[in-house]
Amino acid sequence: MRPGRPSLRELIAAPHPDVAPLPPSVAYGCGEESGVRVLRGVPCGAVEGSRPLELDLWLPGAAPAGPAPLVLFVHGGAWRRGRRDDMGLRTRHWTPGPFARIAAAGVAVACADYRLSGEAAFPAPLEDLRTALRWLTLRSAELGIDTGRTVVWGESAGGHLASHLALTHADPPLAGAVVWYGPSDLTTPRDGYDPANPATPEALLIGAAPAAAPDRARAASPLTHVRSDAPPFLLVHGEKDTMVSCANSEALAAGLKGAGAPVELRTVPDADHGWYGLPDEEVEDIFAHSLRFALRLIT
Repeated sequence: MRPGRPSLRELIAAPHPDVAPLPPSVAYGCGEESGVRVLRGVPCGAVEGSRPLELDLWLPGAAPAGPAPLVLFVHGGAWRRGRRDDMGLRTRHWTPGPFARIAAAGVAVACADYRLSGEAAFPAPLEDLRTALRWLTLRSAELGIDTGRTVVWGESAGGHLASHLALTHADPPLAGAVVWYGPSDLTTPRDGYDPANPATPEALLIGAAPAAAPDRARAASPLTHVRSDAPPFLLVHGEKDTMVSCANSEALAAGLKGAGAPVELRTVPDADHGWYGLPDEEVEDIFAHSLRFALRLIT
């Protein structure tokens, strides 16, 4: 082999996501969603020894005056399961779906993969979200997006990761966070959660019972990373949540407020996890309120 010539191993490998051609976009919907386009399964990161990281990207139909702002959506599933295109139990039947609705409002939506706890321990999923943001920034001119105006939006375990990302990511800094019923503190016993139990989703996330690995548990808790210059947060949580105690959002709201950071806490009476138990119109109202919050920050 001549010097400087790629090896066969290099030649047969798929192109790195940084330089790989973008897949074609597909038109979505009609009416208000007319013109929304979707790019599905876009490679955005390569992790040695692991599956490729991918994202779906929803793009607004009506071309804005400049690059579109961005919502980075982070799915739930107890850090152990879940799909990047799922905003939760109560939105699965929507037509049009939640991401098409956000795109129709003039905001691009990236729904990103991250490694689950059966694949790698924390902070791997957080690193994967940083990888997605880096890739989106690198390819932003081709995609017509502005990652300098990004709101991260997550539900359940994705809300935990969204909170963590908003509090710790600096390049580019995030404009805000929408967090639905997300864990904020892995160290404190709460209704239905025992930090000494090695079988909880939180224990599987960090690789040990939080009580047995307090430093890891604190590092993985968004509450630890509260700062005065945090971006604005919207925290929405059901008061009857039997899977992630509403006290998580109350504690994070109190921490942010105490630090002088902007935060809005909305607790929802009679709502269990995933908005279970709410009438459809209340779920629609929560979504609309969350979207308005994001739009105020990035449009």
